[in-house]
Amino acid sequence: MDFLAPDRPSLVLAPMQDVTDLPFMRVIARRGAPDWFVTEYFRVYPDSRPDPYILRSITENQTDRPVFAQMIGRDIPALVKTAIELQRHPVAGIDLNLGCPAPVVCRKDAGGGLLRSPETVDAILGALREVIPGRFTVKTRIGYHDESEFPRLLEVFSKHAIDLLTIHGRTVEERYQTPVHPDCVKLAVETLPCPVIANGNVVNIPTGLSYIQKTGAAGLMVGRGAIRNPWIFAQLKAAFAGETPPAPTRRDLLEYAMELYAELAKETKRFNELAHVQRMKKTMVYITQGLDQDFHHRICRAKTPDDFESACRDHLDRDEALPDTPPDDTRLFCGFGELVK
Repeated sequence: MDFLAPDRPSLVLAPMQDVTDLPFMRVIARRGAPDWFVTEYFRVYPDSRPDPYILRSITENQTDRPVFAQMIGRDIPALVKTAIELQRHPVAGIDLNLGCPAPVVCRKDAGGGLLRSPETVDAILGALREVIPGRFTVKTRIGYHDESEFPRLLEVFSKHAIDLLTIHGRTVEERYQTPVHPDCVKLAVETLPCPVIANGNVVNIPTGLSYIQKTGAAGLMVGRGAIRNPWIFAQLKAAFAGETPPAPTRRDLLEYAMELYAELAKETKRFNELAHVQRMKKTMVYITQGLDQDFHHRICRAKTPDDFESACRDHLDRDEALPDTPPDDTRLFCGFGELVK
C-alpha cells in the first residue's frame, strides 16, 4: 500500500479492546509512534452506530499517524452501512476483524468466529469491497480449529482485492497460549498479491527481526509487547536502520505508567478514582510481567490512587535497565522464544 514504510518493514500498533484508545495512542506516540494505528473495534449489528468514544480516536487523532477504523460483526447490511459512515471521517481505511478469539465474540459468529464459515467471510468481503473505494484491510488468524484451514481462507482473501492482510499467526482456539506459526504467514506472503503484516509474539527486537526473516512479511503488528514496552517501535526502527536502540529504565517505565494514568483520567467523563485504579490494572498486568513479583501483587491488590502510585514508585523509581523480555510461559505471554530459534 502507498503508506508502507519505503525502506524498512512497517510497524503497526495492534488494536486491543479497552486498551488502545485515544489516550493510549497519544502516550505510545510520544515514545516512538508506529507507522499507523488501528482503532479498537466498532461493534456492528443491526441498528448499531459507531461508538462515539472510539470515533474520537479518528476525529481527534493528534499523533501525526494514519488511523484505520476497525469493524467487527457479521450482519452484512449493517457492516456496509457502518463502513460507509466511517468513511465520512478522516480514516486511513477500513479494517475488518476476523481474529478476535474472545468467547463472547465467537459465540456470535463474529471476529475469529467467522473463520468457521469461509463462505460467510467471502460474502462479507465482497459486499465491503464494493462500498470501500479506498483502503480495505483485514486482520485474521490462521483458522479457527486448525492451521490446515488457512489455505482455504487464503483463497477467499485473494478473491476480493483487499489492500493488506494482517495475520495473527495462531488459530482462534490457540488464543495466546502457543507459539505462532510463521510458516502460515510465509505462505500468505508467497500467495497473496497484497502486502502481509505479521502479528503475534513480538516482544523485543530479536523476536521482531526473526518474524520478518522467517516470513518475508511487509511489516509487524505489535500488541501486548507494546503495552509492556511502549518503546518497542522506536527500538525496532533503530534495529532496522542499524542504529543503537533506546534502552529504557525502570524510571522511564514509571513515567509511562503515571502519564497513562493521567491521560486516561483526563478522558473520563465521570471520574471515579477507585474505578480508575481498576481500569489501570487492565494495562498494568502487561507492564508488570518480568518485574518483581511483589510489584505485580501490589498492583493487583491496589484499590486507591495512593495504593497504585506507591506500588509504582517503590518498584520503579530507580535507574535500572528493564528486562528485555517478559516470562515466556504465562497466560499473557507464551511461546515467543520459538520465534528466535
